Amino acid sequence: MSSDIPTASPNPTLDFDCIVIGSGNAGSCAAISARDAGCQRVLMVDKCPAEWVGGNGYFTAGAHRTVHDGLHDLLPIVHNVPQDLVDKIDMEPYTAEQFTGDIMRLGEDKPDPVLVKTLVDGSRDAVQWLADRVKMPFTFSFNRQAYLVDGRQKFWGGMVLSVQDGGKGVIAAHQKALKDAGVEVWFETAAEELVLEDGAIAGVIVRSNDKLLRLNSPSVILACGGYEANRNLRAKHLGPEWERAKVRGTPYNTGDGLTLATSVGGKLFGDFQGCHSTCWDANAPDDTGDRLLSNQFTKSGYPLGIMVNSQGLRFVDEGADFRNYTYAKYGKEILKQPGGVAWQIWDSRVKGLLREEEYGDDVVRKIWADNLPELAVKLVEDGLENTEALLQTIEAYNAAVRAFEAEHPEMKFDPAVKDGLSTQSSSTSLPLPKSNWALPIDKAPFLAVKVTCGITFTFGGLAIDPETAGVLSETTGRPIKGLFCTGELVGGLFYNNYPGGSGLTGGAVFGRKAGREAAKLRKGV
Repeated sequence: MSSDIPTASPNPTLDFDCIVIGSGNAGSCAAISARDAGCQRVLMVDKCPAEWVGGNGYFTAGAHRTVHDGLHDLLPIVHNVPQDLVDKIDMEPYTAEQFTGDIMRLGEDKPDPVLVKTLVDGSRDAVQWLADRVKMPFTFSFNRQAYLVDGRQKFWGGMVLSVQDGGKGVIAAHQKALKDAGVEVWFETAAEELVLEDGAIAGVIVRSNDKLLRLNSPSVILACGGYEANRNLRAKHLGPEWERAKVRGTPYNTGDGLTLATSVGGKLFGDFQGCHSTCWDANAPDDTGDRLLSNQFTKSGYPLGIMVNSQGLRFVDEGADFRNYTYAKYGKEILKQPGGVAWQIWDSRVKGLLREEEYGDDVVRKIWADNLPELAVKLVEDGLENTEALLQTIEAYNAAVRAFEAEHPEMKFDPAVKDGLSTQSSSTSLPLPKSNWALPIDKAPFLAVKVTCGITFTFGGLAIDPETAGVLSETTGRPIKGLFCTGELVGGLFYNNYPGGSGLTGGAVFGRKAGREAAKLRKGV
C-alpha cells in the first residue's frame, strides 16, 4: 500500500524525529523520554478520540510495583502521609530477588529471565523518574494494599505505591508532562502501515479524516496495547469462550501493534494463550470500560469470603495467596464456570473490610439476606441453579473452618499476612481448600455479589531486545532498525499470571528505553 501514498518528503511539517503509536502510560513515557533525549519533533498518534486518551492506563488503580528499601525509601515521593501517620506504618522492604521471584513463580518459570531482570532492575529508577519528571502524584495504597491491624497500617503483597485518583491521575500527569515537553498529539489517527526502506523504519502511514497520510520518521515506537478488545483475536488465541469476556479498559486495543510489526517481519513472542483477567462486575458493560467508574468494577474481596458458581460449588482456593497474586488469573477461572459467572459471598463479620470503591452501594448491585436459605433463594433470581448444593457447600466449608479453629485455637485472623487459617485439619479437610483467611460464614446478614471475567490485557506480544526495547526480526533475530515496542505489547514478560502493579512499571521501564534509543536515530546525529 505504501507505494500508493505520495511521499511526504517535500512537506517538512510531516517529518518527525520519533512517532509513538498509543497514548497510554507506556507511550507517554516513551514520548517524553525521546523528547528529553534530543528529539526535536515527537508525535504521538492514537486512533481513539481525544476523550478516550490514556489506553488501558486510564482504567488501572494506578498501582506501581517496584523494588524498594522500605518506608523511608518511598516516603519522599508520596503525597498522602501526614507526619503523625509515619510511625504507624509497617512496610517491609521489597527486594529485587522478591520481585523477580514473584514474576517467575506466578509465571511458572516461563517468563524471559533477561526481560524480567531488566524490568526489576529498572523499576525503582523508573518510579523516581515518574515522580520527578512527570510529577506523578504517588500515594501509598492504604485502601488496596494495607489493613489496619492493632492500630497500625500493615502493608502486604510487596506492592505499596498507587497514584492519586488511580489511572485517571496517571494519565492526567502524563498529559500535562507531554504538553510541557512539546510533544504533538493527534487523535482519531490510526496507524495502518509501517514504512520500511533499506531494512529500516522510515515512517508510518496513518488514516486521519478518512485520508491516508505518510508521516516520515526514522523511529516508530509501538505502544498501542494487545488484542483484548478484539473478540475474534481473543477467540483465536485464547479460546472461543473468551468471546464473552467483558473488556475492562479501552475498546481500542484490537491488535494493531501486532499487525503493524509482523508486516515488516517483527517476531511474535510470549504467552498467546494467557492474559490478565479479573473478577469483574457481572453488570458492567460488555465491550468497553466505563470512563467514570473505571477500575471500580473490579471485585477483589474474594479472599475474605468464598466464590461459588451457578451450581453452588466453589471452584478456586480463595485464600491461596494475597489478592494481588491471584486476581489476574481468577477471572479466567470464572469464565470456565457454567454461564461464565459466579457469586462472591461473605457474612457480616468481614463486610467492613470490603473496599468501598469496589463494593459501595452506588457501585455494585448487592444481594442481602438474613439467613443462608433466604440468600440461596434470592440468588436463584440472579441465576443460581442449585440452591441445595450451595447450602451444602457453605455447610461443609463452615464445618471445616470450625474444625481447624478447634485444632488451632492460638491462630488468629489477620488479613495483612497469610495467616494460615484454613479448611484443612487432621479431622476435616475439603477437596478444594481455602488456605488462608478462612472464617465461617455464619453471622447474619449475608452478602453476595455477582461477578464474571473482565479481561485487562493479553500476555502474547512482540519480541524485543531488553536493553533497547527494539523489536526483533523473525528472520534475523536482531532488532529492526527504528522499530521499538513498550507496554502491554511486549511479549515474554508474563505467563499464566501476573503480580499486580507490574504493568505500569514495565511500561515506564521499557518506554524510557525506547524513547532514548529512538533519539539516537534522529537526523543529524
